[in-house]
Amino acid sequence: MLTISTATRDAIVAHAKRDHPDEACGIVAGREGSDRAERVVEMINAAGSPTFYEFDSGELLALYKEMWAKDEEPVVIYHSHTATEAYPSRTDIGLASEPGAHYVLVSTRAHGNSEGPVEFRSYRIIDGEVTEEEVQVTDAPPHQPNEHTNESE
Repeated sequence: MLTISTATRDAIVAHAKRDHPDEACGIVAGREGSDRAERVVEMINAAGSPTFYEFDSGELLALYKEMWAKDEEPVVIYHSHTATEAYPSRTDIGLASEPGAHYVLVSTRAHGNSEGPVEFRSYRIIDGEVTEEEVQVTDAPPHQPNEHTNESE
């Protein structure tokens, strides 16, 4: 199951709507081993396409270096579908290279960048096998009050 805050879900949806009619993409980083999606990082869709997304390789490398330095990992890898359901395409499955990540898809096909609901679904993709998982959205903040970290936010 993917558990995310309302703010994180809303940020992902806002990015998907803002980039419509092109696909949006990004990563939500979290502490290594925590499975907690804490820091939304909107990425550039280098393909600039309504039917395909591609992370910019330089931007992706810089993000991974930053995550490594902060002991973070990609907890969620997300992108949008603008004309189809929120289900991984054959291409999406082929690109899925983080077995520990949750793959979130947002479909903006019903309302585009206008007001209205979207499909928001999460999957695990391991060795080409797709398994949908439940998404629990909570109002709890990403950092719990009893958690001690060395980073300043």
